[in-house]
Amino acid sequence: MHPSGPPSPAGDRHWRGSARFAVGCALVFCTLAVLVDWDAGTLTAPRAVLWLGLSAAVFAVLLPPRVTAGQGWLMVRGPLRRRAVRTDALVSVRQYDGVTAHLALRDAYGQSLEVDSRVLAASPLLWHELDAGIRRSLEKSTLLHGEEVFRRLGEQIDGETAQAILRTSGMP
Repeated sequence: MHPSGPPSPAGDRHWRGSARFAVGCALVFCTLAVLVDWDAGTLTAPRAVLWLGLSAAVFAVLLPPRVTAGQGWLMVRGPLRRRAVRTDALVSVRQYDGVTAHLALRDAYGQSLEVDSRVLAASPLLWHELDAGIRRSLEKSTLLHGEEVFRRLGEQIDGETAQAILRTSGMP
């Protein structure tokens, strides 16, 4: 029998596909830029370095942050920084609407992060970990703001999940 260690963290199941898309776009941009420059006869070493740098910028812009969660924590890692909060000690949960709806979470230790709510809706394991952590925060009475936001988001995600299951099973 193998000893069981701590469970592996839940992650955004669509992140790898999005990362491959970012790599593909950066490679296509770099290839086309170098080929056009080469065909025009103006390709030099400094210009090739410029195209590589711009391709790296395209990659950095298109690469989505990586969201992972475990028992009592949620982490968002971007290309330049990493943010984490204790979900079992949350003080506030706020939802901001706009071009991309996102949640702003703050814990009792002063840490905060923002996460796209579509990532949570698309990854049931992430949502489960956040849901369990927020429920523990409610039990411990640390959550001061955001209980209604949490309830609405939970209903929305559960409704979307139920619709996806019905669609998959062929029911209208």
